[in-house]
Amino acid sequence: MTVAAVASRTMPFAMAVNEALDVAMGLDERVFLLGEDIAEPSGGVYKVTKGLSTKYGDHRVRKTPISEQAIIGSAVGAAIAGFRPVAEIMIMDFLAVCLDQVSNHAAKIRYMSGGQTTVPMVIRTSAGAGMGFGAQHSELLEAWAVHTPGIKVVVASTPADAKGLLLSAIFDDDPVLFVEQMMLYWNPAYAGEVPEGDHRIPLGRADVKRPGSHVSLISYGKQVHDCLAVAETLAGEGIDAEVVDLRTLVPLDIDTVLESVARTRNAVVVHEAVTRCGFGAELSAQIHEALFADLEHPVQRVGAKNTPVPYAKPLETAYVPQAADIEAAIRRVVA
Repeated sequence: MTVAAVASRTMPFAMAVNEALDVAMGLDERVFLLGEDIAEPSGGVYKVTKGLSTKYGDHRVRKTPISEQAIIGSAVGAAIAGFRPVAEIMIMDFLAVCLDQVSNHAAKIRYMSGGQTTVPMVIRTSAGAGMGFGAQHSELLEAWAVHTPGIKVVVASTPADAKGLLLSAIFDDDPVLFVEQMMLYWNPAYAGEVPEGDHRIPLGRADVKRPGSHVSLISYGKQVHDCLAVAETLAGEGIDAEVVDLRTLVPLDIDTVLESVARTRNAVVVHEAVTRCGFGAELSAQIHEALFADLEHPVQRVGAKNTPVPYAKPLETAYVPQAADIEAAIRRVVA
């Protein structure tokens, strides 16, 4: 029996997110969006929600006041009442303003109700350095959410993954934090083929973006592309690096990570967030606990410097882990 190929189109990351929202709203009238400036004429500060209020109406694409507490508080209430809200927090740094609603309400209500009340909501947020926005508009703070039981955390690296993971997140019965790195949005270098229609990728399933045998590069988001570029460069020297894209941090596909590292016996964990207490520390701990006797070298971590994000462009570039940093970490474990 021949399986028909799924039609796809090449599009940037931001358009893939827009398409996921469009598909979800077309499938289920309970899905609605809320956030600052997300309706027309702006369609969001990065144009990610462009056209959706025209198509579905302002009652389903709701432009809110500048109040992160109100946005997330309203989304929690709507989710409890049976809707599937997708709330946008414009910049990830602003999670600090509504962290009580996220960690004490959205994440805990299922547990506090003995499983009787679910909170099927998504918090979309943009993040990351490189845009020149300075210390209060550029952080990756995924570790905050990972440390909070009850909320799932997704960081996609490609347009296809963004669409598939966001659709799965919207129709999940638990709250999901969906992190979108700004540098991926419209840069044609990160565009890719995206399946049309209702394309879903299960949460908690990592993807081996490049097979290899000498070292496992474990990453997520934009840094997956950096790892792939370094892997291709070092392949010319005979260093064969495997690249594992986690895609979701909670739930974590630790089995795929450990299977990869057990084969290569070396691991480098790469993320944009500050290295100290970043998610890489948790990954390193789990790898060491499971595979200590099998590792040829200690797990290496590559992340940002332990400072707020600088505003000056040369300093901002130096703050974010570079290809040279990833390459140096690989060379420390691959002789």
